[in-house]
Amino acid sequence: MNGPEIHVDIAPELEIFVPSGRRREGAAVTTDGMSSLGHVVESMGVPLTEVGTLLVDGHEVPVSHVPSAGERVRVQTVRRPQRVPGAPLAFLLDVHLGTLARRLRLLGVDTGYESTDIGDPALAARSAAERRVLLSRDRGLLRRRELWAGAYVYSTSPEEQLRDVLDRFRPELRPWTRCTACNGLLREATEEEVADQLQHGTRRTYDVFARCRECGRAYWKGAHHEKLEAIVERALTEFAERG
Repeated sequence: MNGPEIHVDIAPELEIFVPSGRRREGAAVTTDGMSSLGHVVESMGVPLTEVGTLLVDGHEVPVSHVPSAGERVRVQTVRRPQRVPGAPLAFLLDVHLGTLARRLRLLGVDTGYESTDIGDPALAARSAAERRVLLSRDRGLLRRRELWAGAYVYSTSPEEQLRDVLDRFRPELRPWTRCTACNGLLREATEEEVADQLQHGTRRTYDVFARCRECGRAYWKGAHHEKLEAIVERALTEFAERG
């Protein structure tokens, strides 16, 4: 870029996206005089999915604003809870977020997931077609124009990932209502209906079952139930009353 110079302040939460030399307050950025402020911010490394209000000399402007020489820009982070208008809240996760997908489904959150790498264009297209918020740690993917909505997953820890998504979007929690394998809705089932999936010891120990309406997978309170119960209880305690 070779044009007007502006000065940009990046919110501390967004500094992880910006090269260290541009993280200082009022960092000088040279523009081309034609590109939008949204384009300038993205060129600094910040996905627009993570940008909240843009302030120019203290006044809010849209991402389409074209900067002029000497302007002071403040890039703020998304305000929480973030509301996604126009459709029931649903998510789509890329291939690297399988554990997060299963935990969101455990909590009854509508969560699409691609267990294979179908490519960025296909993921973005599915987000738009199904009106799902795409969650990813791929910054390039979150910059695709065809996305319906997206959000960067900041942590590599599944526990922290789940807490961040719940805090940011505050989805309705309905634990134990979705299949963690395929996202289908569960229904109560008799032992006879799921007998082909039970070992003999399971039949003697458990008498309450559920089955996925989509893939037919059976569920019961097995060996890992206490761990799953702890995940559910933590989420309900912290987020169920905040929505």
